[in-house]
Amino acid sequence: MSTSDAQPRAANKRPYRMGRRADRREETRRRIIEAAVALHSTLGPARTTVAQIAERAGVQRHTYYAHFPEERDLFLACSGHALAHDPLPDVARWRALPPGWERIRHGLEELYRWYERNAEMAACVIRDAEHHALTREMTELRMLPTFAAAHQTLGEGMNPRAQVLLGVALDFACWRSLHATQDAGNAALLMSDAVCALE
Repeated sequence: MSTSDAQPRAANKRPYRMGRRADRREETRRRIIEAAVALHSTLGPARTTVAQIAERAGVQRHTYYAHFPEERDLFLACSGHALAHDPLPDVARWRALPPGWERIRHGLEELYRWYERNAEMAACVIRDAEHHALTREMTELRMLPTFAAAHQTLGEGMNPRAQVLLGVALDFACWRSLHATQDAGNAALLMSDAVCALE
């Protein structure tokens, strides 16, 4: 075999090796993100350490830092991953219903079902956002726009007193209190009745 024949073969192997290396790197990154999300859902973002994430992901600390040199990088990746897996309700679709009781009931039920599916994560994140600046930044970036849009959409044409109670109804703490005795549908029905009673 000539030297000229060997060179193209070697060149052909390089993209394959580079592709496999990129796949392994992406797999490692995914394991780190999933490990962090799991810990954020149980311990909370503020209490989760790099050592805990690395151990759960099965990587060394230097590998973790190679993927996420800054804590904010990890938080952006984790919040994006969690919401890609289970997005917040699409508030814009609620406008297909007329303003008032039916729109409020429908919107609250969708939100309450999201709370049900993400109760552990939401509880930890909302708790930590009160005292942990980076968690608060992520909630303001990833969640606040949806909740502001929900309040505006469900509260269309509503008087100020009803607007206040609607804000309570949208809150995670309200859902958690109701969840002890009510499923999402009944909780949404109860709160939509209460809000509309002030109209």
